[in-house]
Amino acid sequence: MQEQIAIEMKGISKSFGALKANEDVNLSVMAGEVHALLGENGAGKSTLMNMLSGIYQPDSGEIFVFGEKATFASPKESIKKGIGMIHQHFKLVDVLNAKENIIIGQPSSLFLKEKALSMNVREISDQYGLDVDPEKKVYDMSVGEKQTLEIVKVLYRGARILIMDEPTAVLTPQEIKKLFQIIRNMKEQGCAVVIITHKLNEVMEISDRITILRKGRSIGTVSTSEVEVPSLIEMTVGKKVDLDIHKEKYTGNRPLLAMDSVTVKDREGKSALEDVSFTLSNYEILGVAGVANSGQKELCEAIAGLVPSTKGRIFFEGGNIVGKTPRDIIRLGIRMGFIPEDRLGMGLVGSMDIIHNIVLKDYQNQPGILLKRGPSAAKAKKIVESLDIQTPSIYTPVRKLSGGNIQKVLLGREIDSNPKVLITAYPVRGLDIGASYKIYELLNAQKAAGVGVLFVGEDLDVLMDLCDRILVLCHGKVTGIVDPSNVTKEEIGLLMTGSNRIEEEVSAQ
Repeated sequence: MQEQIAIEMKGISKSFGALKANEDVNLSVMAGEVHALLGENGAGKSTLMNMLSGIYQPDSGEIFVFGEKATFASPKESIKKGIGMIHQHFKLVDVLNAKENIIIGQPSSLFLKEKALSMNVREISDQYGLDVDPEKKVYDMSVGEKQTLEIVKVLYRGARILIMDEPTAVLTPQEIKKLFQIIRNMKEQGCAVVIITHKLNEVMEISDRITILRKGRSIGTVSTSEVEVPSLIEMTVGKKVDLDIHKEKYTGNRPLLAMDSVTVKDREGKSALEDVSFTLSNYEILGVAGVANSGQKELCEAIAGLVPSTKGRIFFEGGNIVGKTPRDIIRLGIRMGFIPEDRLGMGLVGSMDIIHNIVLKDYQNQPGILLKRGPSAAKAKKIVESLDIQTPSIYTPVRKLSGGNIQKVLLGREIDSNPKVLITAYPVRGLDIGASYKIYELLNAQKAAGVGVLFVGEDLDVLMDLCDRILVLCHGKVTGIVDPSNVTKEEIGLLMTGSNRIEEEVSAQ
């Protein structure tokens, strides 16, 4: 039997002003196929899929869905053609239950009987091997359950083509395993599944074919079974990338930073962190793992003096810094670098050029009332050259740089401050392979220089390869501090859900 083409995009181009996001892109996806879309940041992956889902309209080119030419003026028209997009950030209403989220916005929703709706949801769940409780509230669901609900929602609306944007970004290994089985079930039912992801190991495991985009153009499509990871990376990046993360062990470690039974409340008065204790030594990278919103953000911000602790102590080289503001920390000469999750919101000022962002942290320590541009420009130029930051000039506003280069500016500034402790919150989130491995190299270089690095990450493979120890958080509590050489990803996944405690290092070390 001849294979049916579910999606065919021919000669697709899309520009935003002078920026060409897509140029003459070709993509063909078969029914009953899992198709991965790879490319660096800014390669045009999201723009291409947004045109398929009706968010954008192409400037030129043609789209065919199951052989019929299609034009989408809105997402609603795309849905009518059987295309459903599952975004990285779920579009669910927390206070509603599963079935209410499924029918929200549907024209027939007012006339559906509760019993019939629940039956429809269960039929879809049974057909594709999904586990959804129609009555369960979204705020009571795990991240994996929310994603499953998003899948049911688009299937309920008749989707036969599913686009999934970074579907495993915030899932535990156990949840990823379940998701991949769901995807295989959808494939067996004849659905076409397009996955946008940076995780090559997952691409190799779940996809049938891979299309690579580079600088807005389609480089080619390959069968997953016929390609090796190194050549796939070379096609994606345009050059060879060393994928080995080297982990050296150093002697003479001494504690630099310690949390002692720290509790932090959120705005609603609930515990974002509860009795958290750990130590970070020099010559060490301590990883932090956990599902989304497990207290990672509050952990970093409590150390940096951005949020107050209601209980406990935080020691920097033996001195308690609880109650100290970021300005106090700088004035005391405490050498601490902080790379926040929100790069442009907290770390840098997007409208300012590289020079001013580089000196932003220590301008108060400069003599006089005027910024000395000569030394500041020299410092900015040195950081740009040493980190290979791609920018028109040091006078370019940082918001005009790519995500990877923005991150390098931030990291360069913090490293230049010669820290003893470097706190990094998701430093490679959204970055492509080349930029990510450059960041890992920089962090390893800091470790080799005797810096204690706190690395909050979401890719367990990277955490296990890069970090000397991993602290696991669940609902603001430490469920384990483990040696990655002695545990599996699955065991860490259990700790992330709080279903199993490893007691070997739970107490502060």
